[in-house]
Amino acid sequence: MRYRSTSKRAPLTSLRGALLRGLAPDGGLYMPVEIARHSAEELEEFRRLPFTEVCFRVVKPFAGPEVPEEVLWQVVSEAISFPVKLVSLSPALHVLELFHGPTLAFKDFGARFMARLLAYFVRDETRPLTVLVATSGDTGSAVAHGFLGVPGIRVVILYPSKRISEAQEKQFTTLGQNITALEVHGSFDDCQRLVKQAFLDAELNQRAFLTSANSINIGRLLPQMFYHVAAYRQLPVASVPLIVSVPSGNFGNLTAGIFAKRIGLPVARFVASTNVNDVVPQYLRTGEFRPRQATPTYSNAMDVGSPNNFPRLLDLCRNRLELVQREIWGHSATDDETLAAMKSVHERFHYIADPHTAVGTLGWEAYRRQHREPAQGLVLATAHPAKFADVVARAIGSAPLLPERLATHLRQPKLSLPMSAEYDAFRHFLLMH
Repeated sequence: MRYRSTSKRAPLTSLRGALLRGLAPDGGLYMPVEIARHSAEELEEFRRLPFTEVCFRVVKPFAGPEVPEEVLWQVVSEAISFPVKLVSLSPALHVLELFHGPTLAFKDFGARFMARLLAYFVRDETRPLTVLVATSGDTGSAVAHGFLGVPGIRVVILYPSKRISEAQEKQFTTLGQNITALEVHGSFDDCQRLVKQAFLDAELNQRAFLTSANSINIGRLLPQMFYHVAAYRQLPVASVPLIVSVPSGNFGNLTAGIFAKRIGLPVARFVASTNVNDVVPQYLRTGEFRPRQATPTYSNAMDVGSPNNFPRLLDLCRNRLELVQREIWGHSATDDETLAAMKSVHERFHYIADPHTAVGTLGWEAYRRQHREPAQGLVLATAHPAKFADVVARAIGSAPLLPERLATHLRQPKLSLPMSAEYDAFRHFLLMH
């Protein structure tokens, strides 16, 4: 399998090349040259096979002969070692819980898979690999735990100071070893900008061996197809169309959903459910993409004003607005609406939703109000509510139970380093360390 840049000005590369570069040299995002479609018979077989086997079959065409089958099997089986649970709140509304991994968030899928695949690709390298990652919340912890202790790889995590929950922060700032956390005095968009600038800095890349673990890296995106397939395996067979509501920030989750649709999953439409950082829903309404500085919200992992994966969404839809609108419908929610949705879901279904999942529920309900034809909704539950205990308590009157693996991190001291939002300071840090 070869990979091309969305900007179409860089040479084709291998999966290894795409993972190690992260961002293409022309500034574009890597995409597979082709996406193999599975037959209806194969998809039906997916319902009967063990989940690990299904994940292996889904990702195998994207790896090709470059990764030996036994290596790919080991990567998949070690990375996806936790369940994906479907909860039906009503016959027309299902929630797919993606937070049963080590860091209680959906990002465990991509981070654990990528860590193991990268370890294979750099096994013979003599110089250490530095993995850069900007996080608005859950990516940092998933990447940190996925790469913790991996020989020959160090991780540098940039996160916006005072803009993520304490639980999210403590999960990746208390580990030490090969994990360094930089507390940036700025927004997530500032963190993301610093990472992108580092990759486009030719001199820096000659002196340091860099890659990214954000969803700009195709290695993060491919395994996110797995849980879309997991939903298909567990949903009841129905003749009504399936609408998937995806809480969206950087849009890797939704892009992976369209990848899954391209390999054959029967999804009628996706809902891009955002908070007030709604540049993509606005694009869907107006045809104009206008990135802006992110606004802090209760659903902080989606506080993104310039979504990284937007070029991939356009690429998958041949850069035509009408084709994007055919695939995706957009909705945005305020913090007050999010709190009200969390309370409503708890009262109606006795289910505790974190703020991101609540935004996804609002997206589905808004879609259903405007589209009266029969449909069933699937909301991706992206994080455990305990990671946002204060917001949950504000919404429903009590905090959720705290899993012990999260409580352990909360008791440990923070080890992060302060960092300016100026690129020169970040560049100096990378060169000196």
